[in-house]
Amino acid sequence: MNPTMQQYRQQVVQTATPAQLLLMLYDGAIRFTKQAIVATKEKRIQEAHEANLRVQDIVREWMVTLDPSYPIAQNLMALYDYFLHLLIQANVKKDAAPLEELLGYLEELRDAWAQAAKQVAGQMALAEGGAKR
Repeated sequence: MNPTMQQYRQQVVQTATPAQLLLMLYDGAIRFTKQAIVATKEKRIQEAHEANLRVQDIVREWMVTLDPSYPIAQNLMALYDYFLHLLIQANVKKDAAPLEELLGYLEELRDAWAQAAKQVAGQMALAEGGAKR
């Protein structure tokens, strides 16, 4: 990656909201899961392994950043634990099926988080508009 692109990416991450960061992580997890699926099906084991590990890193990041003071955190932790189980199964068995299952969950959750972020942004905009009056 050229230095200009690297600086741009770094700036995007540093100025992103928490919701934007979460969506970026979901986008990365989806991209790497798709790469792992293709590589697994094409028997490119090392490439599949590396993509799988990148998804595992993202899932672990979600796990360590959960705030246990919220009731939903326990449910998300269990879900993320299941995601790791699927990733490990895919890696050990060299099987794309667990990755395909995971991809469905990731895409569904990404869409849900994107919708929630839009609703929060809309509510904040309304609140700010009302406060200015």
